[in-house]
Amino acid sequence: MNALNYQVTDKKNVKELFKNPEMLTFLGFILLCIVFSVASSEFLTGTNISNIFRQVSINGIMAVGMTFVILTGGIDLSVGSVMAFSGTIMAGLMINSGLPPILAILLGILLGAAIGYINGVFVAYAKIPAIIVTLAMMEIARGAALLYTGGYPLSGLSDSFTFLGRGYLFGIIPMPVVIMAIVFLIAYLILNHLPLGRYIYALGGNEEAVRLSGIKVKRIKAFVYLISGITASISGLIMTSRLASGQPNAGVGYELDAIAAVVLGGTAISGGRGHIFGTLLGALLLGVLSNGLNLLGVSPYVQRVLKGAIIIGAIYYSSRVKKD
Repeated sequence: MNALNYQVTDKKNVKELFKNPEMLTFLGFILLCIVFSVASSEFLTGTNISNIFRQVSINGIMAVGMTFVILTGGIDLSVGSVMAFSGTIMAGLMINSGLPPILAILLGILLGAAIGYINGVFVAYAKIPAIIVTLAMMEIARGAALLYTGGYPLSGLSDSFTFLGRGYLFGIIPMPVVIMAIVFLIAYLILNHLPLGRYIYALGGNEEAVRLSGIKVKRIKAFVYLISGITASISGLIMTSRLASGQPNAGVGYELDAIAAVVLGGTAISGGRGHIFGTLLGALLLGVLSNGLNLLGVSPYVQRVLKGAIIIGAIYYSSRVKKD
């Protein structure tokens, strides 16, 4: 009888394990690492691993802001364009206006915050659907980046700035990874140890109940889009620093990468459920997948098809788990 109870308990534990999206993403990440390690001798080299983490940092930071937005039941399609616009502004302020890097960086991040807040105001106060607002802002920010640069890259950045995208802390840890770790830590503290974090989760779960409890729903909605704008501009900082130039065409399609990282990490697309470190796992899985497929010579067109299929699969699985 005891043996039978143990077997039943084990089956339940296995079933619960497969209901945990974060665990499934982690297992998928490990499996991909094993497969690509066997398929390509270049995968586990120090240079390639460093490249993976540098690339993951850009999407991971952007996905942090997207996590805040999706937890409230929203979406932000403008992050790739905001990334490019803020990056070109930073480059232009240093190259054309002669501003020191720290001041140019601060102004670029403030620009991203302002764009994000504008998105939030239209979504929260004007009550325009987020997909419409951010789709329009995606075009506005991209057009503004192209207008500002004339459609050409802005080159000639100083070594002190490019260090943020190319350098290493203590000669070991890539600086983009350091920046990503700081961003994730701050997001974790907000979502798990501050009342604001509880309000964000509650807003995604039941907006009307949150409103009736006296919480300023509109302010919270505007705030999460502001955060998304900030994280997009930080990703723009890393991209611009890594390329040593402001690229007005950078970040095309990156909004899909950010959304994919969030839903792969277990955050419900309808809001109210998810974890910031699940987003990190999702970004890592996507980074390894993209890197491994590139090493194997898989067409980028095929990769886009796979990425779209992964997004649909993750959303479908998330909805099924929620129903169960």
